[in-house]
Amino acid sequence: MRGGFTVQLTKHAHACVTVEKDGTRVVIDPGTLTPDAADAVEQAQAILITHEHFDHFDADLIATALRGRPELSVYGTRAVAAALGADDARVHAVTAGDAFDVGSLAITVHGSRHAPIHADIPCPDNVGYLLDGGALYHPGDAYFAPEAPVRTLLLPTSGPWTKLGEAADYVRRVEPERVIQIHELMLSDLGQQSTARLLGEQGLTGTALTRLEPGATVLL
Repeated sequence: MRGGFTVQLTKHAHACVTVEKDGTRVVIDPGTLTPDAADAVEQAQAILITHEHFDHFDADLIATALRGRPELSVYGTRAVAAALGADDARVHAVTAGDAFDVGSLAITVHGSRHAPIHADIPCPDNVGYLLDGGALYHPGDAYFAPEAPVRTLLLPTSGPWTKLGEAADYVRRVEPERVIQIHELMLSDLGQQSTARLLGEQGLTGTALTRLEPGATVLL
């Protein structure tokens, strides 16, 4: 609880989440692997995109939403802005160090690069978003630790760039009060259980790893 208002998180499939506070709603990383991305976008005042990969950024969906909703704004990397039309004043290219408000939510931008996958695969820009003075941090596809306190960390746990040992060290660096799993779509149920044991309170981090089903909502 901050400023008399509760921050609410809704988990969607893969890396997409909705954050709401005092009537302000933003959606982060509505990509093509999130079945209800269109509904999440429809209900949000702003969209935050960490990077241009399809599983985080459904360009067609967001372009359509911009055409139909003049009040909608989008924040993302330069590549995201270029894909949506950088001449649109509602589309904002952001980099590390930027800060902006969407309604009652204060947001700061952290990090600069996607985690490496392989030397043969280009490494795009990637930014993380810290919301409401540290209530929540979404890192996108990177284990970048912001130089600010983080109460709830969204932790990517599967994908071609992830490694569980690095994820554990990342949680140790950030030292959040709470960890919620994202980017888990490539893990089976057994894989998720194993990951939770390794990275959770009785494992390498000392902090419980919360698994949320798509559609689940929690208060931060």
